[in-house]
Amino acid sequence: MAKNLLIVESPAKAKTIEGYLGKDFMVKSSYGHIRDLVKSEDAIDVANNFKQTYEVPADKKQIVSELKKLAKEAETVWLASDEDREGEAISWHLFDTLNLKEANTKRIVFHEITKPAILAAIENPRKIDYNLVNAQQARRVLDRLVGFELSPVLWKKVKPSLSAGRVQSVAVRIVVEREREINKFQSEAAFKIVAIFGKGKQAFKAELAERYSQQEDAEKFLTDCIGADFNVKSLETKPAKRSPAAPFTTSTLQQEASRKLGYSVSRTMQVAQKLYEGGHITYMRTDSVNLSETALAAATAEIISAYGDKYHQYRKYKTKSAGAQEAHEAIRPTYFSNHKIEGDSSETRLYELIWKRAIASQMSEAQFEKTIAKISISTRKDDLTANGEVMKFDGFLKVYLESNDEEDDLQQDGDNTMLPPLTNGQALELQEMTATERFSRPPARYTEASLVKKLEELGIGRPSTYAPTISTIQNRGYAIKEEREGKQRKFRVLTLKGDGILKDERIENTGAERGKLFPTDIGAVVNDFLVQHFQGIVDFNFTAKVEKQFDEIAQGLEEWTTMLHNFYTPFHADVQSTIETADKATGIRELGAHPESGEKLSVRIGRYGPFVQIGENASDDNKDYKPQYASLRTGQSIETISLEEALELFKLPKVVGEFEGKVMKVAIGRFGPYISHNSAFVSLPKEIDPLDVTEEQAVELILAKRQKDAEKLIKAFDEDPTMKVLNGRWGPYIEFGKQNVKIPKDITDPLTLTFEQCKTLAAADAKAPKKGGKKFAKKK
Repeated sequence: MAKNLLIVESPAKAKTIEGYLGKDFMVKSSYGHIRDLVKSEDAIDVANNFKQTYEVPADKKQIVSELKKLAKEAETVWLASDEDREGEAISWHLFDTLNLKEANTKRIVFHEITKPAILAAIENPRKIDYNLVNAQQARRVLDRLVGFELSPVLWKKVKPSLSAGRVQSVAVRIVVEREREINKFQSEAAFKIVAIFGKGKQAFKAELAERYSQQEDAEKFLTDCIGADFNVKSLETKPAKRSPAAPFTTSTLQQEASRKLGYSVSRTMQVAQKLYEGGHITYMRTDSVNLSETALAAATAEIISAYGDKYHQYRKYKTKSAGAQEAHEAIRPTYFSNHKIEGDSSETRLYELIWKRAIASQMSEAQFEKTIAKISISTRKDDLTANGEVMKFDGFLKVYLESNDEEDDLQQDGDNTMLPPLTNGQALELQEMTATERFSRPPARYTEASLVKKLEELGIGRPSTYAPTISTIQNRGYAIKEEREGKQRKFRVLTLKGDGILKDERIENTGAERGKLFPTDIGAVVNDFLVQHFQGIVDFNFTAKVEKQFDEIAQGLEEWTTMLHNFYTPFHADVQSTIETADKATGIRELGAHPESGEKLSVRIGRYGPFVQIGENASDDNKDYKPQYASLRTGQSIETISLEEALELFKLPKVVGEFEGKVMKVAIGRFGPYISHNSAFVSLPKEIDPLDVTEEQAVELILAKRQKDAEKLIKAFDEDPTMKVLNGRWGPYIEFGKQNVKIPKDITDPLTLTFEQCKTLAAADAKAPKKGGKKFAKKK
């Protein structure tokens, strides 16, 4: 039996570390958290100084039992969970649950999984840092109290099954407020003047700084330029430099992986976790841009070896974030000499990004020569300006260039390019001049990564909370990430060529969105309710202040229970008062009167989502009156839907014909548009507008669905039509009403199943305890 038991969080990490330690060490994984707060309301005893009640979930009991046995047999137990607050809390949970003793328990930390780092950690053990544990406990308790107390308020006052959270609700508020900024935005048009001088390789562009809001002014400018002389009025050449970005933090890695690789925030963290556990990169939850002296020396050696002395420039980056947590390093490769790694494509691509960013941070500045040419017009006082840029030394750009969220704008306007040789006073030949109508753009919607950036700027959340927060607001249905098609818009172009001006009207696509976060109607209604009744919870400054208090607890500067009492007392009072006095929130908005009946049209949130209503609800005077209802379509919102769009919704359901003596109807339900026929329902494909469905299309879709169902059906039973044996995505299974039942592996031919066998299997499945997910292993 090994003398030492070393416990880490993940099996991948255990496997990597086991190779570095001798036979005296056994390395085991706890698979993340081994216990959590009980699910009931008595998890936290507020009256007893926030005492918590924990439980080991069913899927962790075997792991805990095994670790207890191994811990008893070992001389020393080493707790090697991650080096942040969450990791410290996991070590404390292990210490407590496994009944470990101070005398033979050692806590070690490392931020990279390399042999020297592991051995150094074992040489320098410490005790569990209870300040860090208390900071994590304070966050966990506060977030549980907010969730457990706020959610029932939302169930009563908005809609069942909703939830709220301290960080998630602020994130939703940011998305909702940005959407409203966009909805209020009034686009303004102005004409941009661009001239092209010279021919072939000598051709270059020059622009007028001023933009004209009126077409007449733009046209007059072009008219004045007919037959004008154009000369180089001045030339200014000056050197310019560009410096590399700092190495990655959690937030900047999430942003850059989104821009360059198209990864979601959660995917980036999953891949980075694999890279860390495989020993390829340093710890991936950090807000530090610092690199250790060892790392700096390794980067220096690699740059000089691969690119030469002139490409190296030593740099120390300072972390700007005021609440930077723990003394971590930035995210970097563990070995700078490994330019690439073995792995799947997502791992190799993310590793390459991390390697390039870290190595570039220690490379020379890129050097440019910028040229600004002013061009005079003999008939006008205005000057045109041409910008050119020539790279003199690539420096860090040899390896890496940081992306930005405004790249589309830059590409549209055209990057600076090289100008041909020019001299002062030189006469220029105009080839063409255009005045193009351009429209101002609304603020950009958030991507997952730019929302993380915003949360970080506001001081809300920490490296370990960004990805779960972004996932939560989407899983809860408060925001949705999707692509939306743009709308076509006309714009005017005036072109001066020779002695004439050509007027043209063109069409462009505008407002197309890809991978952006849109608030849902329920997200907006919940946000407004929280802003009205729980201003403190969704206040940016308050949320950031709470994060600072967690930092102070971590540093031993504040007592965690005092902080919680100060928060909870006024918060609990707000909850009680809101339950008693607040009105129900529906987000109701009146759209106007029905053009034929004169009845009122309104839109609001209901139990099953947003809907339009014609007429008032039944009253004592008219109990038999029933309003008409219609659900909103995908992409429609209660805040922006117009009266005309609302009236369109009542054109459904509509009869599109008959088939087999039964009526075919098109309608829109909770899951989108569908055709109903003889008690069967067939979903409409996205490309078919429900208002335009023909009788032929409907028949075709019904027959296609029947064929698909026939291919899916293995066996049906006369005894009960709700019992079927079906072919599913992962093989045959039994469907009994709404219950799906696995078929045991020893039944190789599902056709042999009898009705009684199916009934027995369904009954056994109904009684079997349902397995919990792996949520306990995830970091909160």
